[in-house]
Amino acid sequence: MSPVLVLVLVLLNSGYCLDGLSTKNSKRPDVVNIGSILTFDSAIGKVAKVAMEAAIDDVNSNPVVLGGTKLKLTMHDANFSGFLGIVEALQFMETDTVAIIGPQSSVTAHVISHIANELQVPLLSFAATDPTLSSLQYPFFVRTTQDDHFQMAAIAEIVEYYEWREVTAIYTDDDYGRNGISALADQLATKRCQISYKAPLNPEASRSDIMDVLVKVALAESRILIVHTYPSWGVDVVAVAHHLGMMGSGYVWIATNWLSTILDTYSLLPSGTMESIQGLITLRMHTPDSVMKTKFISRWKKLTNKQKANGPFGLNTYGLYAYDTVWILAHAINAFFNHGGNISYSNDSRLSELDGGNLNLDAMSIFDGGNLLLDCILKVNLTGLSGHVSFTSEKSLIHPAYEVINVIGTGIRRIGYWSNYSGLSVVPPETLHGKPPNRSSSNQQLHSVIWPGQTIEKPRGWVFPNNGKQLRIGVPNRVSYREFIEEVPGTDRFKGYCIDVFTAALNLLPYSVPYKLIPFGDGVNNPSCTELVRLITTGVYDAAIGDIAIITNRTRMADFTQPYIESGLVIVAPVRKSNSHAWAFLRPFTWRMWTVTGVFFIGVGAVVWILEHRINDDFRGPPRRQIFTTLWFSFSTMFFSHRENTVTPLGRMVLIIWLFVVLIIKSNYTASLTSILTVQQLSSPIKGIESLITSNDPIGYQQGSFARNYLSEELGIQESRLVPLNSQEEFAKALEDGPRKGGVAAVVDERAYMELFLSSRCEFSIVGHEFTKSGWGFAFPRDSPLAIGMSTAILKLSETGELQRIHDKWLMRSACSIVGANLAVDRIQLKSFSGIFILCGLACLFSLLVYFVLMVCQFSKHYSETSDSSGRRSRSAWMQTFLSFVSENEVEANNRSTRRQSEQASNSNTGEGESTNSAKKIRTEVSSNRTVSFGVGTS
Repeated sequence: MSPVLVLVLVLLNSGYCLDGLSTKNSKRPDVVNIGSILTFDSAIGKVAKVAMEAAIDDVNSNPVVLGGTKLKLTMHDANFSGFLGIVEALQFMETDTVAIIGPQSSVTAHVISHIANELQVPLLSFAATDPTLSSLQYPFFVRTTQDDHFQMAAIAEIVEYYEWREVTAIYTDDDYGRNGISALADQLATKRCQISYKAPLNPEASRSDIMDVLVKVALAESRILIVHTYPSWGVDVVAVAHHLGMMGSGYVWIATNWLSTILDTYSLLPSGTMESIQGLITLRMHTPDSVMKTKFISRWKKLTNKQKANGPFGLNTYGLYAYDTVWILAHAINAFFNHGGNISYSNDSRLSELDGGNLNLDAMSIFDGGNLLLDCILKVNLTGLSGHVSFTSEKSLIHPAYEVINVIGTGIRRIGYWSNYSGLSVVPPETLHGKPPNRSSSNQQLHSVIWPGQTIEKPRGWVFPNNGKQLRIGVPNRVSYREFIEEVPGTDRFKGYCIDVFTAALNLLPYSVPYKLIPFGDGVNNPSCTELVRLITTGVYDAAIGDIAIITNRTRMADFTQPYIESGLVIVAPVRKSNSHAWAFLRPFTWRMWTVTGVFFIGVGAVVWILEHRINDDFRGPPRRQIFTTLWFSFSTMFFSHRENTVTPLGRMVLIIWLFVVLIIKSNYTASLTSILTVQQLSSPIKGIESLITSNDPIGYQQGSFARNYLSEELGIQESRLVPLNSQEEFAKALEDGPRKGGVAAVVDERAYMELFLSSRCEFSIVGHEFTKSGWGFAFPRDSPLAIGMSTAILKLSETGELQRIHDKWLMRSACSIVGANLAVDRIQLKSFSGIFILCGLACLFSLLVYFVLMVCQFSKHYSETSDSSGRRSRSAWMQTFLSFVSENEVEANNRSTRRQSEQASNSNTGEGESTNSAKKIRTEVSSNRTVSFGVGTS
């Protein structure tokens, strides 16, 4: 094998830049100076410093890389200062420095890049991730790490994956923060999402400044919080948020890779810090696993043990990119020399014109080989600790990828990956590079997340804003019933019952609601509330408040709060006074009720007489006396003053039931008569909605009310009968004129309006019953959380009595006292008492039936049938005998039975003792107690 071929293979294996391989034999210097600008005490700087020192040792110990040339790395500490970083860059330019690794800060990189452009010294930064540094404005700036453009693309895809639409951005207000969030906004726009609120932080913000900003964030709508800041005080942001209660359920915190940097660098964070970041999602630059990376990680502990000042610390991804940056620069310098490059400088004519001065600017020279070295850097192709290293035409590393991490407990859990090639996945991106790209939504996957508040349920991601734009709230511009809503003349304010309820409910919400009330209507006619609600759906208004009835077609367009006042449709008609008269005592009952009651009084008396007269001397005597006694007994039961006693069980049963009936009738009669005589009675020819529908008279309604559609569409009333009225005066005049004079027979409107109308007009009244059930509420867009919050507030107002107080303030009127006035009470109908009358009637019939059966049995036992001339009695004679038996006194009947038995005993010699004893027993029972079971004598 020829020496030339061996050299070519060595160069290929080393990744040298071979394009246009020069045949010149450039002399390689023994040492090449490179510089580095870091912040040694930062999480990124301390790791990068150790990693670059290790890389310099590895490069210089391998003679193949630079052919015997050594790299000399000079590090300067910027100490978190952009000014020091600029000064140190100028110092590097005064020496023979061919390239600068850094700066660490994106802000400093913007300034130094201008110097690099002027002096043609390449800048290789492994930490400046500002997307705008990749522009054509900075040709000598080379980013050797992932661009924030891709990190923001990853966050945008996460937001889209969880179906959120708005986020809040918390960021450092400098080039790094602003440009990163700008890139996020562009990426979100491609997903039809947006940043709803931006919360910039001063780069040197104190804890108090952070708290002020986060208080405003807590008042914003979005609960998806993106934190893009520096590792140095990013933890302070989440700590303050935890203190403010912003790390609970409902919040989503997504941190850019500053958080993963801290977690990787400091393995043991304080327990308070870990508690404040529970449930957060953060990104970490993905570096594929490899043997080289594993060996370096094993070597890391030995490297950091040498750090006496900072002590051992972990290896973060910036350390891997810092190590690879040294190797990138080493390979590029080798290719630079292979292309015949020489390290030489020339004066900058524009600096020479300044004559140096105290700043010694003329000491800075242009690096003649700067363009060649830059070209070699961008053509490097090698495999490092961070994976395959190569640059695209936009000077970005190929295959950008991030790990998506969830902070849980004392550690972290990787829930997936994001790559520019395949999007979100649960498998490493490098395994997908050999497959066709698939960015379909079904292919995007992440493992489950434990969110802040220790919940696995995906947060909704937003609440109603507290400091967002003002809500445009439509308010009906009424021309009547201004007690409900009225625009204050000469101002943009409103007053009235509905406004007070709305304001009181807002004051109970746990957050403030900026709003502006906008009148809806021309001020001449009452506007349509249905049209007002419809305008919410079109975006003209964000909400609508006022006297808006909650009806079906409106609920299809918007969400309503809990009703704050009940207000169904009622009928108002003219009424006349119905004064008492001499026969007012007859008014409680209808004539049918009087008739049936009288019949029952007489009937019950007759039944009791039938059941009692054989055994009870109070119901015996001459016929005239018996009739009088029966009538007196019957009607005296009305006052429970009857003197006659009932001795038979059947008679007592009938009497008890009848007294119960009398008690009910008497109570209702007394109550009705009291109302008639003490309460002013009103009457109207219209009894309710049924009588109004069947008539052909015109009906009035309030213009703009839903009553018109209800009457015509639901009740089928002809629209020609419906008369729109605009004010209370028009209501009164139309009702007074009546149908014969061009007015209306009645007005149909909501109860809330009519009660206010009737408070000063006693000649009208509500007739019939409320025939719809509805209420007034405030309207909001569909799924608005404010509708739920306001409903809860209205319920609280009702429970505390505040709602009633507001009602009394605006809607209680005393101009017309209608206390004691009422529509004429309906007379008591027979059907109201049909049940107890039927019960009493059945009791009477049952008692009579039992009595008749017992009488027949007794009659058959004590009287044997006698034959007439043919040997049989006639049927009429039998009936006369039975009636005589029933009407005679039971004692006499028993005596006669005894005599008959004695006569029979004298004719028979047997059974004499038994007959005598039986007769004695009968006489004894009759003389001792004339009352026997069911009113019959002994047998």
